[in-house]
Order: sequence, then structure tokens, then C-alpha cells
Amino acid sequence: MSENTHYDVVIVGSGIAGAIVAYQLGKEGKKVLILEAGQKVPANRNHYLDTFFKANAKTPESPYPPTTQNPDASTSDNPLGLPDPATENAPRYTVLQVQPWQNARQCYFEYTPNDRKLAPDSPEAKFAFASSYERIGGGTTWHWLGTSLRLFPQDFELKSRYGQGVDWPGGRDFYQDLVPYYEKATNEIGVAGDKASLDRLYKQFEVAPDGHYGAEYDYPMPGIEETLVDNEYVEPVSSLSVDGNPLYVTPTPQGRNSRPGERRQCAGNTNCIPICPIQAKYDATVTLARALQTGNVEIRYQHVVSNIRLDEETDEVIGLDYLRYEDDETKTRAPESGAVTAERYVLAAHAIETPKLLLMSNKNKKFPNGVANSSDQVGRNLMDHIMYLAWGLAKDPVYPYRGPLSTAGIESLRDGGFRKSRSAYRIEIGNEGWQWAADDPFTTLADFVFGQNNSQLNGDSVNEHGQPLRWDHSLPAGSALFGESLVNTLNGIYTRQLRLGYLIEQLPDPDNRVELSTTETDHLDLPRPKVTYRIREDYVRNAFVSAKQVSSKIFKAIGALEYTKAPPPPQFDTEASKQTPTTFQYQGQNFTFYGAGHIVGTYRMGDRKEDSVLNRRQQSWDHPNLYMVGSGVFPTVATGNPTLTIAALAFQAADNILEDFSTHPKR
Repeated sequence: MSENTHYDVVIVGSGIAGAIVAYQLGKEGKKVLILEAGQKVPANRNHYLDTFFKANAKTPESPYPPTTQNPDASTSDNPLGLPDPATENAPRYTVLQVQPWQNARQCYFEYTPNDRKLAPDSPEAKFAFASSYERIGGGTTWHWLGTSLRLFPQDFELKSRYGQGVDWPGGRDFYQDLVPYYEKATNEIGVAGDKASLDRLYKQFEVAPDGHYGAEYDYPMPGIEETLVDNEYVEPVSSLSVDGNPLYVTPTPQGRNSRPGERRQCAGNTNCIPICPIQAKYDATVTLARALQTGNVEIRYQHVVSNIRLDEETDEVIGLDYLRYEDDETKTRAPESGAVTAERYVLAAHAIETPKLLLMSNKNKKFPNGVANSSDQVGRNLMDHIMYLAWGLAKDPVYPYRGPLSTAGIESLRDGGFRKSRSAYRIEIGNEGWQWAADDPFTTLADFVFGQNNSQLNGDSVNEHGQPLRWDHSLPAGSALFGESLVNTLNGIYTRQLRLGYLIEQLPDPDNRVELSTTETDHLDLPRPKVTYRIREDYVRNAFVSAKQVSSKIFKAIGALEYTKAPPPPQFDTEASKQTPTTFQYQGQNFTFYGAGHIVGTYRMGDRKEDSVLNRRQQSWDHPNLYMVGSGVFPTVATGNPTLTIAALAFQAADNILEDFSTHPKR
């Protein structure tokens, strides 16, 4: 390990944002240290793949440490076999933990409980936060899907244009400043895409032809081939419109190789979430390796930053305290403590861990609420793309469960006058059948082996349109099959499964927040996060009503039978352990929401220090040598998957830091 304790820049976190900043600074000769809380990047991904194959549930986190599931350790107190976060040095939230969300032994987050007197449709209902992230070398790009979308100028001026939420600092001007950085991000990730489809969207949303990469710019690679599932929608939906916007299918730009290059060509392994076995899909270890190859970047794994030191006179950051732990399955070794210093500091630990660090750091008379928190906005405005899922069966086989999990979508509803009254959304077309929607192929298999009807395919139920849902009316309800009859039935179902996912924008709400738990800690005795999360605006809930209606229109247009199943109403007057934490009621309808894995907000940029944490340079208003990058800087969640924008903002932040070095080499 290096004996250096002073650097030009220290970065906390090695995900895509931290890796890009390190690479850009390292290329310019700056001495950079990255402190990563999680384990190091493995020499190969075989161990991760082995863990994934053995996991009972194929969740986004299942391949990665800490192990999310231990089939040998299931007990009545821990039926899912989840690790106890109090025994983990760098624990993190998992989707499986949505189920035992109020059991501190199994859930990393402490949740704000509900009032048991709430009505089922109360907007004050609090929910389990349904998205997750990784604390390992390379960060959450290990399990991202690869969708690489740019935002539109309208996304940066939601308040001034539509009277909702807030604007990004500078509004449309900020978008224009970001344009060249989108190009850098697209090249770094190696996005495969179709420029003609992008140009069609820009024409619809009245973006100037040179308002993206320039008229001559094209994606680094041609787009990934669309699937038979995608083709099922193309012609039928072209006759539909929603709120004045036409519907049409657009190939999705993706961070995976469509041809051999620096990485291997996509082989259609179907498990992009959680892991690409051949690294055809980009992950941040690619950029991290480039950063290390500059010779100016060092990374220290298993270093958990525990405090940010401030100079009481100048308010500048003067050091970071950390705890270093060993790989020790018994976890009996005490962590080592240490400190490092630098001229400038960058926090890139994602939108949960970054505010947690700020809140538990250096409380004094001037900053009683934590570092960079004079505005009291640190940890607030937690957002996600809240997802509505709809599923059905096509009239003819479309052969899902092949290729990347999504290769196309409907992007034409990402902006419009409707944003004055409801959230915008994009529609993701899934290639994974009912895997996400109904836990298939297992649910349907069990139904026809044991005579159950959890899939609605083996009973007498009807959908909301009164259509019978039994798959084969020659078979009695509750049939228990075997042999050729079972095989033919399953093949007839699996080959026709369709799934739509609506990524609905959520407004910033200061009461949706990350705080410090006063009762729960991890193995390093650091506080775990406490999360309060609501979906209380009619603006957002109206989009669920719209998504439900649009799904039915789309399935009808393609001749598919809809199987979308509404949940029972939430019950807040029962024991907490029996509550449904991701269900809400609105306008007499019950909805289940899902997390998109897009954790944003919590340390947002703004034009005023009174209501934001950072200025538009991603620089702390309170501490001039402290920068923050990643999805936490987003003032709004906007309408596109965030990773490409995270990368573009990281390139921009690196230039801002280098500019500061040119004017003030030493702080």
C-alpha cells in the first residue's frame, strides 16, 4: 500500500462518476486517491457468476458482496437467509429486503413507520424504498441494464415550463453546456445506438439539429438488433396517440458492444441485470482501469470514510478520516483507522452513502447539521423512476427470454403539455417475459405442476376487461400436468409473454429523505441510513392511472391478452410486518410500484445556496474545495435513465476541478 497521505484530489467512491473524474484528472498529471468502501475489483468475474448461479433469487444484487442470500441459513427469524447488516462492514440495501423492510436484523435501512390510522388512499403513507445499489469496486454499473439515454432540454426546466418541481441551475443553458460532455460520456461507455431514431425524437420535441452531438455525430457503434418482442409492437402502436403525442417504437441506445471492440460483442446472454458474463456491457471497471493506467491514480479498497474534517476558519475540507477493514469472514478483526489529505475532495459514493457521510461528519457550531448542509437540503429530495408494470400474452409466439433485457421502448411520451398535470414517462419494452412481473418461469411452472393459479393461467379468473385468463380451456381449472402435456403448455405460454415497464418521473419532495438512524449501526459502528419515502403528489399518481390506460390500449392494438394483476388495497391498521410496503391506492384503484434502480436527489445542484447543496459546477456552496458527483446532484429525476447523464456530469465536474487547479494550484 502507498505511504502517501497527501494528494491533489481524494475521491470517495469508485463507481462510474468517481472513475471518470479520477481518469480525467490522472491524465492531466494530478495525483489522485480513490477510497472505496467495498471489495476490490476481482481479476475475473467467475466468482460473481458462481454466486449468481447458486442464488435462489436472481435479483440485481445476487452476484455481489455482501451476499444477499444464503440458502443454507434460512430460519424462522430470517426466512430469506439475508445477512444481518449489523455484522457487515460495508452493507447495502437489497431488493429482497423490501419484504422484511421493518426488521432491523435483515434490512440495511431504518424506515419511518406508518400511522396505523391511515386510510388506504392516504397520500401520507410511507413506503419501502424499492431500489438498490452496490458498494464494490466499479459501483452500481455492475448491475445496470446499460440503457444510455440523454435528457431533453425540457427536462432541465420543469418548473419554468410546466410549473412543477424545480429547474436545473440555468435551465436550458445548463443543457447546452452539457452537450459536449454527453458526447464524451457516449464515447467512454461505447454506446450502441441508432442516430436516425434519435433525430426523430429531437424533431418531435423541437430540439435544434445541432443541439445534441452536432449534425455529423453518430454513436460509436451501430444499434443492437431489435427482437421479435420489439417487432410485435412496431406497426400496431403507430396508429395510437396519448395526450396528443404519437406512439412509436424506438431502438434503445445501450452501453454494450454490438460488434467486437475493446470489449466483446454482445452474445445475448439475457442476464444483463445483474451481470454480463463476458463484459460486453460496459461497467465502470473499464474506466477505473484506464484511470489506474495513467500512473497517477491509486485506489484503496475496504476503506470506509467516516468523517470529513473542516477548517473552522476557512470552512475548507482539510482531511478525511477512514476505517480500513480486512477480509475476515468471522469479522473479529478490529478495523484500522487513518486519515488522508488533499487540495480538493470529490464525493462520489451514490445518493444514499454520500448524504450519510455528510450528515455524520464534523458537526460544529457553524455546521450543526453536518458538512455542506447550511441549506438543510442534504439527504432531502430522494427520488426514483417509480415503475408501473403491465404484462400480457401475445396471440402468436414472440420468443422472449433471449438477448438483452430491453432493446427498444416508446420514448415519445417523455415530454408534452400533459406535464402540467401529470408526470412524464418512457415505456420500456421487456424481453424477459414475465420474469420481473410474475417471477416466471417459476410461477407458471409451479401452477401447472401443483394445480395452482398464481399466474392466472390455470383458473377461472378474468382480467379487468372481462376476458377469461385461463390458458387452455380444454383443461379444467387447477390442472396438475406432467410429461408432454406439461411441456407443451409451458412452451405455449413462455413463448408469448410480454412486459411493459413505465418509468415515471417523481417530483422532488424535501420530506423524502435520508437521515441517520439513531438505533441501527453496521459492523464498523457507523450509523445506518434512515429513509422516509412517500409517493404523495397527484402529479405522480396521475401518471399511474395514465400508464394503466395506455397499457390496455397497446395490448388491445397488438391483439394481446392482458394479465396485469392489481394488488389488494394497502392495510395500515394491521401489524407492521403484514403491511404491503410498495402498494398504494388512488382514485379507487390499487397499484404496485417498483424501483427502477435510479436513486437520485439528496445533494442537489441549484442557483441558490439557500435551497441546494451544490452550485452548477457541482461544487459545495459551503466548502469551496469540495465537489460532489453522481445521481445525487440531480435537481429532478427527469425522464431518461440517469447513467449517461451521470457520466456527462462527471466529465464536466472534472473540467471544473482542473480549471480550479489552473487558478489556485494550492488551497
